[in-house]
Amino acid sequence: MLSWAGRLAMLVAVTASTVASDRFTGLRAVVSGVGLLATVLLFWLFIRLTSRRRLSWALVVAAQLLVVAGAVHQAGATTLADFTWCALAVISLVRMPLVAAVPISAGALIGFSVTSRNGYLALLATVAGLILVGWLIRLDSEAQATAKRLQQQEHAARAAEAESAALDERARIAREIHDVLAHSLSAQLVHLEAARLMLDGGADREQIRERVVAARRMAQEGLKETKQALSALRGEFTAVGEFLVELADQERAELTVTGTPRPLAAETGLAVRRTAQEALTNIRKHAPAAQRTIRLSYLPEEVELEIRNTASPASEVSTELAGSGSGYGLLGMRERAELLGGSLRAGPGADGWSVLLRLPA
Repeated sequence: MLSWAGRLAMLVAVTASTVASDRFTGLRAVVSGVGLLATVLLFWLFIRLTSRRRLSWALVVAAQLLVVAGAVHQAGATTLADFTWCALAVISLVRMPLVAAVPISAGALIGFSVTSRNGYLALLATVAGLILVGWLIRLDSEAQATAKRLQQQEHAARAAEAESAALDERARIAREIHDVLAHSLSAQLVHLEAARLMLDGGADREQIRERVVAARRMAQEGLKETKQALSALRGEFTAVGEFLVELADQERAELTVTGTPRPLAAETGLAVRRTAQEALTNIRKHAPAAQRTIRLSYLPEEVELEIRNTASPASEVSTELAGSGSGYGLLGMRERAELLGGSLRAGPGADGWSVLLRLPA
């Protein structure tokens, strides 16, 4: 509103000064009046063209303004002519590229200087002031444009960061769901598949019942793990050492802890838990009679988890039972470790199979 009020006041002042001129009579009055209307229209068009970056047409309009300013000056409307030259010089510096602004401003200031009745020093001060004002406004406009671009880039960066965080959280939830289901359901599938094989082979009823009871126990553990996963998603964790003690008791595994125990980051502790669960599930599936050992080592800058089982005869579990499950457990463990900047190695060893997890801590 202030900007438009200022423009209106300036237009009224120029119009009043032009009409009040003693030479505003006859043909000169017509020329001055037409020149006034043409000046207003051309300035409006010039501002529109420079806003749309149409440089060639803006140069044409600027040339027409110079011609109109000279014509109204000859008609006696010196105030209108001086205003046109000075305004064109400043606006060109503000709104046009320098390669076009410099000649347009120079032409306007030359026209103003030639027709000016001021003294040399006053004329020099006026021209220098106009150049300084135009340049300062140009710098201010560029600074505002730069600030606006930076603000837009910041908003875009924040939106991208929020989207990335949402995707990371979805990936984390997906990993949690996979780990819980893979561990719980795979364990249940192992026992149910064993019970089916026993039924097909005519095994004793008590043995079959043991498998069914074991599957039921795994379902209960799966429910418990689901609750733990929900707590993990909220950032609530039990200590890794306590978790491995419980897991070792359930799996009849030997647990060894070396180094000085210390709290681990949430994601690191979760990766250790899930890797231990997945590795022991694979042992139960592929080598149920094998001896299992768990080693947790607190190193100066890392934490290391090793799950190892001794070799067992292949006849202890059928190939059909060994092939149950999704087959994505090892890949999921490796991806989780790499996301945290660590590594996971799994493969046969001297006396069996081992899974070795290293994570920064």
